[in-house]
Amino acid sequence: MQVNLKKPFLFHLAIVLGLCVLLFVLFFAALNQLTAHGKELKMPLVKGKAVGAAIKDLKALHFEVYVDSTYDPFQPPLAVLKQMPDTGTIVKPGRTVFLTVNMLAPTKIVMPNLVGLSFGSATMLLRNSKLILGDTSYKPNNAKGVVLEQNCNGATASPGKMIPQGSRISLVLGAGAGKVEHDMPDVYGQTLDIALTVLAQYNLDVTVISKSNGVIDTNTATVIDQDPKDANEEGVFNHVKRGSKVVLTVE
Repeated sequence: MQVNLKKPFLFHLAIVLGLCVLLFVLFFAALNQLTAHGKELKMPLVKGKAVGAAIKDLKALHFEVYVDSTYDPFQPPLAVLKQMPDTGTIVKPGRTVFLTVNMLAPTKIVMPNLVGLSFGSATMLLRNSKLILGDTSYKPNNAKGVVLEQNCNGATASPGKMIPQGSRISLVLGAGAGKVEHDMPDVYGQTLDIALTVLAQYNLDVTVISKSNGVIDTNTATVIDQDPKDANEEGVFNHVKRGSKVVLTVE
């Protein structure tokens, strides 16, 4: 007796193939649901918004939100400074959005030493330290364009001092020496107040040394030495340019 095995085999093969096709269709249907295929969203613009409003907008679109903070003195407190993913990026609902928010109050940093730097280098260092360039002024000095003093709120901003980020730092720069020479004035024996007035007419960079090492009263302190003097030992007049250094010794 012969048994025809061909038909049962083809029948079972058809069933297996049918199941494979069904599983294949179900897999991709489930994959579309799991990956939210066709439900992609374009990332909205929240940069520049207040953090509360930004979070509300993102939550409404079913995004998760992670907030970090930094400080930018040029932006309002609690404003969104950065967002990731960026605006216009195509993402799926449930994606975590990272926000960088401006701090409510600035942190304190160490005041850098700007003295001796060029104006360009000083401004770059201020920017990197999140400090703001304030007023700039000039005083006679051969080092043209070099920072001579750094001040904050009318007082010296000493290097190493802790100051808030966003503070305004004013700089005093060297004006450079002039080309025109003048006879060095003789201020020996004058009160310091008169001597400074005379030398100011020539825009000279004056350093005062007190022989008593005490507090100097410009009205009563008397000049007992000056360098350079008005003339050398041969009686030839010394000449100075604008910005030249002059040292006065008083008592």
